[in-house]
Amino acid sequence: MASLEELLAQPLAKLREFCADERASIPKGLLEALENDTRSGARALAKQIRARRRKNRMEGQRLRQLLQFETELWEQGFHLIAGVDEAGMAPLAGPVVAGAVILPKNYKLRGLTDSKKILEHTKREAMAAQIKSDALSWATGRAEVEEIDELNIYHAGLLAMRRAVEGLQLKPDFVLVDARKIPQCSIPQRGIIRGDLLSASIAAASIIAKTTRDAHMAELDKEYPGYGLGAHKGYGTPAHYRALNSLGACPVHRKSFGPVRQVLGLDPVQTELFEEEKKLEETNQERE
Repeated sequence: MASLEELLAQPLAKLREFCADERASIPKGLLEALENDTRSGARALAKQIRARRRKNRMEGQRLRQLLQFETELWEQGFHLIAGVDEAGMAPLAGPVVAGAVILPKNYKLRGLTDSKKILEHTKREAMAAQIKSDALSWATGRAEVEEIDELNIYHAGLLAMRRAVEGLQLKPDFVLVDARKIPQCSIPQRGIIRGDLLSASIAAASIIAKTTRDAHMAELDKEYPGYGLGAHKGYGTPAHYRALNSLGACPVHRKSFGPVRQVLGLDPVQTELFEEEKKLEETNQERE
């Protein structure tokens, strides 16, 4: 690594290039030297370095906070903690997919958060690949359209979650679930409201679930062209509604969902009971 004197002797363009590399270690004294430099560009670079350090500290604090539930469980003697989340509850087409992930102890991945907060497709894919590489174990599970129509979407989501947990090669000691609890699961578990924003394990599971489902919808787009499934992933976008009204429903559309039933000329399905059941469960979890 270049010495402080060697770095300061370089043109500002080279210094900016060096400092822009987040893997580079800033030598002791460089920041202070830049702040006292007579060149305005050098002082501006010093401000950028300080801003980056503040941002890194804040991200480190956020990631430590994201492990609050896992840390409590590790301290209680649990070693293999699985986070579980699903993707695809709202779309009009395609399965609901769940992810289950067991992360290494004290795992930190810069930018890790709920998949819905990561807007760039390529960034989600890169994070999913990193999580799969780093995880002690990961798996996905899904409930098909026919099961959604038979059970309703809420219970189908729970079924997908249970299948994801059962698919893990390592059996977890404890399961953290986004917003609910998985029925017929003998492993101790806790439902966390907004868990995909509060737990690293659940956030990782949400990314695995989202990217897995998106890839599956891209495949269904090839099988059922014209609906744009690869673009909107089955969600009720204006383009999807237009295609649905023009082409009619295809086999991967959820016949228990109102807009699809309307196109098929079927009577609406009563969903209020399912919504009340979900609200009751979430209220019970908030009281725990």
